[in-house]
Amino acid sequence: MNRPQTPFTIRLRATIEWALKPLRGLARSRTAGTWIPRWHHRVPGVIYPTALLATVVGSLLAANGRVIEAGGLWLVAGVAWWEGHRRGRGCAEAAIREHRLSGLHMATIEALARAIDAKDQTSGSHIRRVQSFARALAHAVGVSDDEVQGIATAALLHDVGKLAVPEHILSKPGPLTVEEFEKIKIHPQVGFEIIEHVPFPYPVAPLVLCHHERWDGAGYPLGLRGDDIPLGARILAVSDYFDSVTRDRPYNKRMSGDLAVLLLRQESGKALDPTLVSVFLELLPTLPLADQALESSEHDTHELARSRRLLENGEKAAFTNIARAHQEIYALYEIAQAIGSSLGLADTMALIAGKLTALVPFSCCALFVGDEDEGVRCRFAAGVDGDDIQRIALRPGRGLAGWVMRNRRSLVNARPAADFEAADMPPAAPRLRSALVCPLISNDRVVGGLALYHVDQDFYSDEHRRLLDRISEQAAAAISNSIEYEQTREASLSDALTGLPNTRYMFAHLTRELARAERLGTEVAILVLDLDDFKKVNDTHGHHVGDRALREVARVLRETVRPYDVCVRYAGDEFIIVLAGCGLEEAEAKRLELQQAIDDVIFEAAPGCPVRMGLSIGAAVFPGDGDTYEALLATADGRMYRDKKSRKSLGIRSRASRQQESLVLEDLPESLTPAPAAPTSTRVN
Repeated sequence: MNRPQTPFTIRLRATIEWALKPLRGLARSRTAGTWIPRWHHRVPGVIYPTALLATVVGSLLAANGRVIEAGGLWLVAGVAWWEGHRRGRGCAEAAIREHRLSGLHMATIEALARAIDAKDQTSGSHIRRVQSFARALAHAVGVSDDEVQGIATAALLHDVGKLAVPEHILSKPGPLTVEEFEKIKIHPQVGFEIIEHVPFPYPVAPLVLCHHERWDGAGYPLGLRGDDIPLGARILAVSDYFDSVTRDRPYNKRMSGDLAVLLLRQESGKALDPTLVSVFLELLPTLPLADQALESSEHDTHELARSRRLLENGEKAAFTNIARAHQEIYALYEIAQAIGSSLGLADTMALIAGKLTALVPFSCCALFVGDEDEGVRCRFAAGVDGDDIQRIALRPGRGLAGWVMRNRRSLVNARPAADFEAADMPPAAPRLRSALVCPLISNDRVVGGLALYHVDQDFYSDEHRRLLDRISEQAAAAISNSIEYEQTREASLSDALTGLPNTRYMFAHLTRELARAERLGTEVAILVLDLDDFKKVNDTHGHHVGDRALREVARVLRETVRPYDVCVRYAGDEFIIVLAGCGLEEAEAKRLELQQAIDDVIFEAAPGCPVRMGLSIGAAVFPGDGDTYEALLATADGRMYRDKKSRKSLGIRSRASRQQESLVLEDLPESLTPAPAAPTSTRVN
């Protein structure tokens, strides 16, 4: 039986109809197989009020005894509660999936960005630190969460445009040329073009484009000024600037924190937003400045953190390999620069060894030079047992270096003791336990061998060998040029006949010695020597015999003087000896010693034809006899001719009588020197 509808009932029914209308529309659209996008957002907000309203109205009707209408409303309320729960759970699951997917996308972006960062930077994790600084600064200035996420993403991708910059420019250790800097300046534009079509839900590309704009308008690529620069780009600029100056770069060394803060203050209002700089400096004590910046922040999602953990097992090796490939290019570039900066062999090797350790670690580095005729000897050694290794001289084909040079093949993890055994040297203390030796080949000619030693057993690998082979290819030509340069230099400063230093070398050496003696208040003695009647040797036996005689005299003089004294062939049959730290008394003693040494030489001009030789010597001492080498040479030359005149007058006498007369003549004034006596014998010269 139908009950009459009261005004209250009509109003209640209209209210229920209004509340259930969205549900009926949703049901019709789902039944029809269509979906209205606006209900995707509106239905969850309508269902729960409808369920609550139906529950309350049903309860009121039940209280009034209208159980049937109440039951209907309770049924509607139940369906609404169930639909709301189902829809809410679906939305929650969709949000979770979207969150996970967003985290995975961010992890992928970060992995690719870090791979680019590993190629470009000398110290890793630059983008992670910049991201950490930028996120903290963005929150501090009140940026919305979406914008913070955009800034964090832009921090990861801000240098992606450097893919278009040549490696040698990114790795250049010195200042860039104008053309090279113009090439660097394209990377914000290239980065913008790479990511501008990626549908990020927040602005990213404009921040990448503008992160090198300056507050004063002198930046690039657009030359924007002040507030015209996007806020996110200004935040990136401050963060990137601080991290760049507090870590090592190819073109400069890291600054301390105090210097970096001072530099930020100087650039405030010039390159950087002064307001952001102030906030950043206030924030700086709370920022993670080292490895802490690499940790996942509170804003990282659980899925992003999990994806990072999954990547950790492989990313270290992957990024290390990428960085090592870049480091190889960088080190080879530095070695190429070092090779061209010096001509001397020792200087060239010192530079190569200094750069080589970044690629191939070693405890000692050595260079062996020689050929199949002369054998092999060490010309440079630095590091553990370097002094012992530098004394190694090998016969052709012997030892590690000899074998490598003969066979033109590298040796990996050979025994360092083999070189000492081949050189018949007592083995050094067994500190060096493995060796890597590569041949140096220039223009298809073996010029030497480059040896690296290490204190660890079996330290070197085939990768080390590959790198050293690559370096040896570069170094071989430079070392060959250095050897030729030293040979040419030695020839220009040496007498070709006797092998003694020549006049050019003598004047350079004497100038240095006189300056040193004047500075320290010491003495320097100069001896001028002239062979007696040497012209007769050439005239009687020929110039080829005279040349042999000069070589023999040079040998005796070299053996008679101290190792650090300099004996020079001055001209023809004249020699000069520079005695450092010698006064008149020591110079006189050395003069008599040299004359006796030459008197004792019996030179055979031909078999059965001995020739005795004599030497006239004059001495002068700095500063008593002069303060310039011209004055000293003139004084010593005059005394030499007086000695020659005296020797011709006295003829051949015993060493004792000559010593006694020399001392007497030295004590007498020149005006009282007795006239020479008639010769008693004839000396064969």
